[in-house]
Amino acid sequence: MKNENYKRQDHEPPLAIEKWGWRYHHLGVPINRPIQGEIYLSTYKVYVSGFEKCPFGIEWMRFEADSPVNKLVQSVPHLAFEVDDLDLELSRFNFGVITEPNSPGNEVRVAMIEHDGAIIELIEFGKKNNYVYMLKG
Repeated sequence: MKNENYKRQDHEPPLAIEKWGWRYHHLGVPINRPIQGEIYLSTYKVYVSGFEKCPFGIEWMRFEADSPVNKLVQSVPHLAFEVDDLDLELSRFNFGVITEPNSPGNEVRVAMIEHDGAIIELIEFGKKNNYVYMLKG
């Protein structure tokens, strides 16, 4: 989505939060060194850490060389936002979807989009609010 007329002021939150109602969930940061206490997700061949304890919502991700996760997600940090309706948000704009909507766990749907080289994860929770990572793309 590009709007050449939009000029965000220093004191204003981004449109995704201010106008679209998206809620910050986490920042995923790819790394290449082990971290104590990391959890291995065998389906995606990735080690994750920090999500449960970081007060800022940062999650560290260390990928195996043969991980099936989208290579851009493996190399570029991503911002994740919780949305109320994943399909609606994806249809509102012409986002470059790099991972189609899918359900990696109970009551969770996710998709990954690319915007000007930045990766954004959109997360839709169901009743249980049980977040399981979707990184494959």
